[in-house]
Amino acid sequence: MIRTYFYTMLRVTLLMTLLLGLFAATGVAVVVGYFLPQLPSIEHIKSIDFQIPLRVYSHDGKYMAEFGTQRRIPIEVHKIPPMMIHAMLATEDNKFFEHSGVNFKSLVRAAVHLVKTRGEIRQGGSTITMQVAKNLFLTPERSFDRKFKEILLALRIEQTLTKDEILELYFNKIYFGQRAYGIQAASYTYYSRPLKELEVAEYAMLAGIPKFPSSSNPIADPTRAMERRNYILRRMNELGYIDKTTYETSVQQPNTAKLYKAETELNAPHVAEMARQYMEELYGDAAYTKGFNVYTTVRSSLQNSAQRALRRNLLNYDERHGYRGVSGHVELPEATEELAAEEITKVADKALKDYPNYGGLLASVVMKVNKQSIVVYNKKVGEFTINWKNLRWARRYVHDNRRGGLPKTASAIVKRGDVIMARQVGSVKNEAGEKVAVWRLSEVPQVEGALVSLDPNTGAILSLAGGFDFYQSKFNRVTQAFRQPGSNFKPFIYSAALEHGFTPASMINDAPVVFRAGNKLWKPKNFTHRFYGPTNLRTALTFSRNLVSIRLLNNIGVTPAIEHVVKFGFERDRIPKNLTISLGTGDVTPLELARGYAAFANGGYLIKPYIVSKIENMTGHLLFKTDALEVCKNCPEYTIQSGADLDQPQYSHAPRVIDDRNAWTLTSMMKDVIKRGTAVRAMKLKRSDLAGKTGTTNDQRDAWFSGFNANIVTTAWIGFDRPRSLGKKETGSRAALPMWIDYMRQALQSYKVRSLAMPQGIVSAKIDPATGFLATSQTPNAKFEYFYKENVPKRYAIYKPTDDSSEHALTLGEPLF
Repeated sequence: MIRTYFYTMLRVTLLMTLLLGLFAATGVAVVVGYFLPQLPSIEHIKSIDFQIPLRVYSHDGKYMAEFGTQRRIPIEVHKIPPMMIHAMLATEDNKFFEHSGVNFKSLVRAAVHLVKTRGEIRQGGSTITMQVAKNLFLTPERSFDRKFKEILLALRIEQTLTKDEILELYFNKIYFGQRAYGIQAASYTYYSRPLKELEVAEYAMLAGIPKFPSSSNPIADPTRAMERRNYILRRMNELGYIDKTTYETSVQQPNTAKLYKAETELNAPHVAEMARQYMEELYGDAAYTKGFNVYTTVRSSLQNSAQRALRRNLLNYDERHGYRGVSGHVELPEATEELAAEEITKVADKALKDYPNYGGLLASVVMKVNKQSIVVYNKKVGEFTINWKNLRWARRYVHDNRRGGLPKTASAIVKRGDVIMARQVGSVKNEAGEKVAVWRLSEVPQVEGALVSLDPNTGAILSLAGGFDFYQSKFNRVTQAFRQPGSNFKPFIYSAALEHGFTPASMINDAPVVFRAGNKLWKPKNFTHRFYGPTNLRTALTFSRNLVSIRLLNNIGVTPAIEHVVKFGFERDRIPKNLTISLGTGDVTPLELARGYAAFANGGYLIKPYIVSKIENMTGHLLFKTDALEVCKNCPEYTIQSGADLDQPQYSHAPRVIDDRNAWTLTSMMKDVIKRGTAVRAMKLKRSDLAGKTGTTNDQRDAWFSGFNANIVTTAWIGFDRPRSLGKKETGSRAALPMWIDYMRQALQSYKVRSLAMPQGIVSAKIDPATGFLATSQTPNAKFEYFYKENVPKRYAIYKPTDDSSEHALTLGEPLF
């Protein structure tokens, strides 16, 4: 009977077990059926994209900038050093190659911990595959739902991907703190070296970061990071990844991690920002995550020259107008035997944190004032001396046209504890034969400037400097500053004159003129406040005679002149419909002016400036290449009516906008501006192929110079962002031309002397410069001039002697306007 009872109970127990198992299986099936539709598909798992930042390069491949919230450098798994993989497996998942995505023993330990802590989720028992599932597809919340999804998804990933593919995803996805995503980016962020060059201790340090990437990385908490590194090294030894000797050597290694930012090879933030804006317009938010590599048109050597020339010119202007004073003051303790020098420098270091360094100028503290020198300190350089030669310029600024007297001692300029700006201006050899930097007292200029250089045959922007320092002001004055060009605009008016039958020999009377505008009278003057009488157009442009330009425009007519001027790409709406445009009262940007001058440089074609040359994906595959509207002199020619028409799709090359004879003749006239006119300083470049024009606006608010040859065109501008006078003598020749010369001195080294060939239909004839008529053998001071063949003067200047043997010119023909 006992046996019967036993077998009866056994059958009942087995039946209950089977029923419970069935219910459990049914429950699991229901739960799995509930969560599975919420998981990503296999196709989604196979097509994972990493968020890789946008990187910007110069035309010659120099790294300029990176844009994106995640710094990531993808690496293939077979390129990850085995020791790095061992370090990560030792701390995260040493059974990775044995389990099928879930380590159930670890999950049991996590469950036991859960019971002991009364439901507090801390130990997740996650494998590397489960971490991949969580990081790629799930939210970071700690909940049972998310954990169950993680398990199911890990099993699915293991069925879909190989172990190597899973490792590759893991190493490229996980966060290592300090904006570094992925192991290769972490290697550069903390050690500034590729992963393959690290040592065992450094591999262990990196492996320890992902557990608490923000709070326990070697920068945020070095002590905790070192403890975790040494724990990982011990685990690597226990698991046989490293031997005892390697372990003991590695744990003795100091923490060598530092925070390294991506080092740029070319500092051109205004250019990089233009490329970023271009990419955002093209790709939207994807521009920052798809790993695009953008190559700009700028040449690194020219870009460096442009930024250097602009800064040097602005600093020189600033010094011409006096020293506005120190940047601040810090109370330094007096040096004593008890107070070490290090303590004083700590005070200085703390104070200097409040002073940004702009444009290569370093905020520094005056530590000692000698009679005619000062000892200065900053953390980057240490202590250095500024001698009298580099101090004595600092006469007190009174206003833009006045400075104080020359200082006689250094104490008249600064005192101990003053915060000043200093810049390196060269180096000399000391007594030991070592090179020592030479420093100069400086200050951040209030004045601003811009410089842009184009290839006139393609529109490629060769260099662009949009201001003194991008981090002081992100405003790009090359593309965003709408300023009056002054006389820099005159060549376009003169170009219109040539189209209306005028010649370089045409005579205009440089005499007073008065115009009425409503109830007001306009009495324009020359810059010199003098009048020069009958003047030919070549001379008038060479010396920038305002009254000749006004009379010339009045004769052409404002409307016909504007119709001609807009062919150079200028916006019609920003050109005043009155005679003042002959003096450059419209609003233009430096880039627009450079584009206009390019039409003279290339023989009459309107190019379209562009900054992005090509776009590649992260593997180097070409996605896009700019199809520039290049000059093609053997292609069919088009004439357009305004710059806006250039955007129409019918143009496959740069359209012709002015006659080649017009471009050549204006270039000839602008060569005289350099040879003997307002830009004669440029003769120091010793080039015969240069042409250009200065520009100065009313009250010297803007100073310009635009110049070119057949290979390169460059515009330089200087002025205050809030327009005010630069000072009485700050003309285009003095304020802007030196910037242009400084830059072109370097830029022209890459180009041979080259001028455009004289086009057909141009002839030369000897003329009388006093009348513009053809010369005879009796004409004094006769000179050769160039004409369209149909516009050669028809009359001769006849000179007859008078009773007192002097000569008298009979001007038969063209009247004086």
